[in-house]
Amino acid sequence: MELPECPVCLQNYDGASTIPRVLGCGHSACEVCLAKLPHRYPETIRCPACTQLVKYPQNGAAALPKNIDLLSLALSLSPPQNPNPNSDDPRKPRQQSADDLEVFNFLPRLWSDEFYSAWKDWVVGYDAVLVETEERARLCDSGAAVGLVQVGFLERLGDSKFEFSYNVRVMKCLSGMREEERRELGLLLRGSGRQCRRIGKVYGFWGNVEDGVLYLVCESQSGRFEEKLRGLRNGDGFGRDGLGGFGVIGMEVCEAVMGLHSEGFVGGGFGVSCFGFDDFGHVFVDLNEVLVMGRKVWTSVGGRKGIGAEEMGVMFGSLLKDEAFVSMEVLFEVLKKEGIAVECESSKYMVGYDSDVWSLACVLLSLLLGKEFSEEIGNMNHICDHSTYASWIERVGDLLDSRLGSEYASLRVTLCKCLNYDPASRPLVIDVMICIRELIIKPQYDIMAGLERPVKENSTSCCLILGSSVRCPRKCQKHRKNMGCREKKSENGFVDGLAEGKVKSKVLQGHRDSITALAVGGEFLFSSSFDKTIHVWSLQDFCHVHTFKGHEHTIKALIYVDEEKPLCISGDSGGGIFVWSTSSPLGQEPLKILYEQKDWRFSGIHALAFRDGYIYTGSGDRTVKAWSMQDGTISCTMSGHKSVVSTLTVCDSVLYSGSWDGTIRLWSLSDHSPLAVLGEDTSGTVASVLSLAADRHVLIATHENGCLKVWKNDVFMKSIKMHNGAVFATGLDGKWLFTGGLDKTVNVQEWSGDEFQTDFRPIGSIPCDSVITTLLCWQGKLFVGYANWNIMVFYYGK
Repeated sequence: MELPECPVCLQNYDGASTIPRVLGCGHSACEVCLAKLPHRYPETIRCPACTQLVKYPQNGAAALPKNIDLLSLALSLSPPQNPNPNSDDPRKPRQQSADDLEVFNFLPRLWSDEFYSAWKDWVVGYDAVLVETEERARLCDSGAAVGLVQVGFLERLGDSKFEFSYNVRVMKCLSGMREEERRELGLLLRGSGRQCRRIGKVYGFWGNVEDGVLYLVCESQSGRFEEKLRGLRNGDGFGRDGLGGFGVIGMEVCEAVMGLHSEGFVGGGFGVSCFGFDDFGHVFVDLNEVLVMGRKVWTSVGGRKGIGAEEMGVMFGSLLKDEAFVSMEVLFEVLKKEGIAVECESSKYMVGYDSDVWSLACVLLSLLLGKEFSEEIGNMNHICDHSTYASWIERVGDLLDSRLGSEYASLRVTLCKCLNYDPASRPLVIDVMICIRELIIKPQYDIMAGLERPVKENSTSCCLILGSSVRCPRKCQKHRKNMGCREKKSENGFVDGLAEGKVKSKVLQGHRDSITALAVGGEFLFSSSFDKTIHVWSLQDFCHVHTFKGHEHTIKALIYVDEEKPLCISGDSGGGIFVWSTSSPLGQEPLKILYEQKDWRFSGIHALAFRDGYIYTGSGDRTVKAWSMQDGTISCTMSGHKSVVSTLTVCDSVLYSGSWDGTIRLWSLSDHSPLAVLGEDTSGTVASVLSLAADRHVLIATHENGCLKVWKNDVFMKSIKMHNGAVFATGLDGKWLFTGGLDKTVNVQEWSGDEFQTDFRPIGSIPCDSVITTLLCWQGKLFVGYANWNIMVFYYGK
């Protein structure tokens, strides 16, 4: 036999340093550990063995009685033998296997917690974006201009009654992407999120529920860069007198491209529009424009089967005229990815940082030369012919000579090298920037001229234009629509069933007034109503089985008691408590009727709960009463609330009572003594508590102002505005939270978290045609009671 030990420190009791002290729940722990445990409320403590909230003396653990039996046992036993190291530790509690518990999930898991944590912060709220055009919008809070780049499509829900929440639709779209697409998008988000203002910010993903498109929201200054430069140069570019201005702008553009490379990105192509000015006058790469330009490239090559040298030249020249400065090797790679055969020997070069050098040079030449460079681009129609291409570079060099003169011959040579056919022969971006600096600083005074150059590296893994996310998804959607294809969905999941219209709903009719409460027990569903009756429904086919009649007042509360003899207990506005037998055959008369004493404050029974032979009632006289089932007498009256006690729930040997006074009180079920008060608002603002739900260490309360408040391990976690109007009903079933009320909507949330935080993920909602007065989730089925006298059952399958 093992020596008895403290459940906290696992030290054996010895009567000296490890003294067992008995708590009100009957469990023991050593005096030292009890003193160190957190005390959330005055004179209370949670038992480390059963987590029950129990009384704790003001004088500390020493005032608790010693567990004499444990001390005697510890002294009588000899020290235990060293156990076999290969055997299981008998002190460890046995873990329940999957066979021990039958779990009924209302919804299947849509994604892992790791996936949700990685992407949730990148979902831009639906109300955060104001759309101006198809690709342009503004952020509502700051008014900043943003660009919208299509990356996917929100899932369509068909004819289902269930509506996915906005966040779920965005997350489902992300989870349905290929891993390669998500990796590229993740790199963009993380790269732009760093303190590198040389790259335009990417805010995240925004879904337009009207057109069903998922967009990447990027900082955008479309046209501002060119507009500001228009005042510094004319249509012919920068003249001799403006070379200093060109030098400043050119160095900034080079630094922006180097900033992009420092984050591991290859642009793949640039245009003048792909750059912008930040608030400090520095140039940055506008990722939105780069991605939009990439779409133009993919669109220009689509629908072809093969392409010859002449057609290749025409296509390349057309892109350059539109200021889509894409190097030859990038264009060849696009054609290759599209499965288009290229009749050109020069398609062997790899895409890398050198590809951006070619595009950068075109941007700089366009700024410097203006119309002259645009006209020369029109002669670019034989890119597969090396000699023809070399002559084109010579003509560009002649234009530079006339603009720069012999004084800046090194800049002319460097820019021409940037246009080399072979990427390996192109200079580094930093070399280009140093040459441009000569327009402002003489080489002998330039400290950058002597700096060590970085090692040239190439990478094709992060090329923006070649990324999967850049390819136009609209074309794919049209193709899917024409082919009549549909995404495959699991036929086992509630959510997928909802999306396909496979989740059934059934209306239970029979009551003649608003539904007030629901309860499940045995083979039956019990429902109460303002019509003073209780209807009994079969859980097999949801048909009406029986009606309990006898109440003279409207029924406000209903519970099922699973004792040796199963019971249904109801409470009415007249103070009557009726106990009904649910054993077959169902009878017409109640087994017992109890009446609460009336006084001038009386307004009947508002809430019911049951535990260990006691019926607990929440009343209009502001008290909670404990009724003995044995003799029907009131064993205890618990006072403290300042208004109607509207809701009761029991969890871990603690009774929770919510009131119209806006507070929740905790009572010990062992002696009915008060333990704590939650929700007291010192500001004087009172929001009535309308419903409670408790599960182990979590307590959730809903209020008349539409808010939901959460406590975990006796610590207030958060308050959430969940509905527009009073929330009359709540249900907590494992990880699923259901709420409904005055706004005629049932909201479905998935909650998770740890001792430091609680997270509620909006999964979806069920729009209803009447006020929700009560709801209940049982074994994957959702029962909803309405003010229009009906009860709805939502379930998957037959």
